[in-house]
Amino acid sequence: MVLRLGDTDPTALAQLLARYGLRLELLAADAAIPGSYWGDSEAGLRGSCLYARTDTPVHSVLHEACHFICMSGERRAQLDRDAGGDDDEESAVCYLQILLAGELPAVGRARLIADMDAWGYSFRLGSTGAWFAQDAQHARQWLQRFAILDGAGGLSGGCRT
Repeated sequence: MVLRLGDTDPTALAQLLARYGLRLELLAADAAIPGSYWGDSEAGLRGSCLYARTDTPVHSVLHEACHFICMSGERRAQLDRDAGGDDDEESAVCYLQILLAGELPAVGRARLIADMDAWGYSFRLGSTGAWFAQDAQHARQWLQRFAILDGAGGLSGGCRT
């Protein structure tokens, strides 16, 4: 079973997202999630608000947050449900969500990688971990090009420039 938001400290996640200008709004257990692309328990985005419930998978919250971080300012200004982006940006989103998971003590990179595999993320090397360790240099370079990562590959703490 994948890690759900209710299994973690939502305050730590909210603080992490706030560094990027995102506000986490926790909804009631039976509430529909505004701005959810996939529906059900999946996280939703509208403007700078990320919506989730306690049954929302942590990987979904981080994935949607990373779309917000990686999209252009013009797209962020009009954001409602569909983050858009191309394949290069999607790869960067997946790479960044693993890095952000490492900032959350109750999550960590290894757990997020396992959850991404369990949920069905698909990479050409067959697993998220193999992709992240051996085949994600293009995603890392994309994140550096847009100043989301610094030159050493560390988090800059800012959204796409």
